[in-house]
Amino acid sequence: MENYALEMKNITKLFPGVKALSNVSLKIKPNHIHAIVGENGAGKSTLMNIVSGVYPYGTYEGDIIVDGEICKFKDIRESESKGIAIIHQELALIPTLSIFENMFICNEQTDNGFSINWNKTKSKALEICKKVGLNVNIETRVMDIGMGKQQLVEISKALSKDIKILILDEPTAALNDEESDHLLNLILDLKKHGIASIIISHKLQEVIKVADEITVIRDGATIETLVKGQDEITEARIIKGMVGREITDRFPKRQNQIGDIRFEIENWNVFDPTDESRQVINDISMNVRKGEVVGIAGLMGAGRTELAMSVFGKAYGKKISGSLKKDGRKIELHNVSEAIKNRIAYSTEDRKNAGVIFTFDIKRNVTIAALSKIANSQVIDENKEIQVGEEYRKKLRIKSSSILQNAGNLSGGNQQKVVFSKCIFADPDILFLDEPTRGIDVGAKYEIYSIINELAEEGKSIVMISSELPEILGMCDRIYVMNEGRIVGELSNHEASQEKIMQCIMQSNEEAVK
Repeated sequence: MENYALEMKNITKLFPGVKALSNVSLKIKPNHIHAIVGENGAGKSTLMNIVSGVYPYGTYEGDIIVDGEICKFKDIRESESKGIAIIHQELALIPTLSIFENMFICNEQTDNGFSINWNKTKSKALEICKKVGLNVNIETRVMDIGMGKQQLVEISKALSKDIKILILDEPTAALNDEESDHLLNLILDLKKHGIASIIISHKLQEVIKVADEITVIRDGATIETLVKGQDEITEARIIKGMVGREITDRFPKRQNQIGDIRFEIENWNVFDPTDESRQVINDISMNVRKGEVVGIAGLMGAGRTELAMSVFGKAYGKKISGSLKKDGRKIELHNVSEAIKNRIAYSTEDRKNAGVIFTFDIKRNVTIAALSKIANSQVIDENKEIQVGEEYRKKLRIKSSSILQNAGNLSGGNQQKVVFSKCIFADPDILFLDEPTRGIDVGAKYEIYSIINELAEEGKSIVMISSELPEILGMCDRIYVMNEGRIVGELSNHEASQEKIMQCIMQSNEEAVK
């Protein structure tokens, strides 16, 4: 009889009006990497929240078995005592504390259980950081390091607790290719040291690369588990299991007519709001035409988000200079309200802090940027708001119990759809989409792409920022390449490739050294 590090048997979980999981079973082998894939709202994160004690025993049906023993976890501490650690998609770090302080929160290194032994804490932190390849001063504040390094801090925090099973929810969603490769190699290395990993991810090429087994979940039920070396594992096979149908073309065709220049950015300069001596955007000029989808490619830290936010009513930056033109007319956007009035919208990459109001329901989140459209004499028409909420819930297939469900209770991907809905409802002429499909499954991505194409066919001008180069290449008519706050290349769709984009970046780095 085979031994398993973890078993979940017949797990069923109900939320008000929704059956999130229905008799789901899962078996995790020791020293293996097990991936869980499925559409947004399929129940992946819910399942992992059960095994990690976020949803305590009694709130679900079924059994959790660790090393042959049935466990009834009341909280996260009890699951951690069995060697289970979870790293959520939204990282649980305290930005103002140092790396080593974050690593040992709720796991303080003490003398006789009383005072903290800081020398012991720092020594152990250095040892773990070396193991995960985090080459940063451990006294650096978390807010001063990039997202990739923050992921390594979370893993270091888990390793400080002597874990046997590491759960990672969308670990590479916010990382560039280099950071993703480093993280995946680290997970493979942890496997060699006896740690089993469970990965939830929409990046199927990464899943295929590292996973020993892949379990597909659809609508809260287990569809199949694929085993490397026994089953044929391809993206097409996984996608069919996830969505229940084959998707032959990942990027839908667009029949739009590109017109005159709709929006121009000229000689745009922006400085860091916390350090006005550091220039973040350096003399950028670019444009987007009616009916055109323009992409902005670049490595993390290139300044893409800073550019979009500074243009969108100076939502970011200090000492901003340069000019903006819409339909050939110069415009001044001193704040976000003025940007919206000029029919310019920005869909943020940071849905947690700037995109969704978690305590508001879906319909209010969708309408909040353009309440005047559903108001009579400055009084909100609730029937109109309900109609709008239902329309966008159906249009973007937002999985929820109703439009009255709080956005904070949605899965990350469905929250992203709410952010996108809000921007579309504002009916902009120019739409900046910053990582519009981050954390969204393959089927939902296709739906988002189709809506982007519809907007372009209507004559809307769209600027898409994405860290996924295949997405940029598959969706954009023209591509600007950014590096270190500058435009370092402009490519048409016909001439663009991943190699040429990276060539523009590398060439600009070489010129900077000279």
